[in-house]
Formats: sequence, structure tokens, C-alpha cells
Amino acid sequence: MLDEQAKKTMLRKIPHGLYICGVKDGEEVNGFTASWLMQASFQPPLIVNCVKQDSKSHQMIKNSGVFAISFLEDGQKDLAQKFFKPMRRVGDKFEDVEFYLGETGCPIISDSLGYVECTVVDAVEKGDHTVYVGEVIAAGVHREGEQLLLSTTGWNYGG
Repeated sequence: MLDEQAKKTMLRKIPHGLYICGVKDGEEVNGFTASWLMQASFQPPLIVNCVKQDSKSHQMIKNSGVFAISFLEDGQKDLAQKFFKPMRRVGDKFEDVEFYLGETGCPIISDSLGYVECTVVDAVEKGDHTVYVGEVIAAGVHREGEQLLLSTTGWNYGG
């Protein structure tokens, strides 16, 4: 029998960074705070990005086949929090955040450690998230610094 509390406790021990995933669909852009992300292959360079299926960003990735990941620096908790809220509730999340459009047309946070841009090469729709497999087609470093980790924020997303 599954002990729900033990499951939640142990799954929350999986370490996660915090990122802003920039997405686009046509001329519309959006972003969300992502934490279920990992590298999956060296050749070709692949990452796995798990996206909540009932979000607007999920549909935007599904439609466009691209996304960008901006890596947040330790101390950018407020920026991460800004992108947690659904677009339909807060409007334009990029309103006061400096960004530029990458090769994919997805927004990249200017004040981030750096970024990768991906084209979706596969997707697995199971449970309440879709596992998007993205091939890294562009990358850049803005500056050096320590990665913002979910565990340092006091937040929980998982379990």
C-alpha cells in the first residue's frame, strides 16, 4: 500500500533548479517558472521539460514546437515567483521584465545566467504533465553565478 505522506516527503527530496521557460505561439509570448527539467542526452543535446497540461504555455509549446529555458541565479526568487501565476490571472508577465527573442522567437530573460533554446523532438502526455523532449539548438551564457534551487526558496512543487 502506498503511504501518501512518505511518497510526498521522498519525491520532494528530488533536487530541482528553477528556470523561466519562455514560449511563443505566433506573435504571442508567455513564460512560466519551470522546475521539472533535466538533461537527457549528449548527442544530440536533449533536455526534458515537464509542463502542466492545463496551462496556456503547454498549448503554446504544442502549437509552436519550441521553447527557451532561462537559468535563474540564486537570489532571483522574486523573478521566479512572478512567473508562477497563470497568464490569464496576471496578464503580461513580461511587462516589467527585460527580455529578448531568441532564434526560436521565444523570450529569453536578459538578467539570467544564460539560456538554451530547444525544438521539440518528442512528447509524452501522461498524468497531469507532458514530458517535452527538446533538442538544444542554441545556447548562451550571460554571466557566471550560482543556480537558483527550489530547495532554497522554501517552496514545494512535487510529491
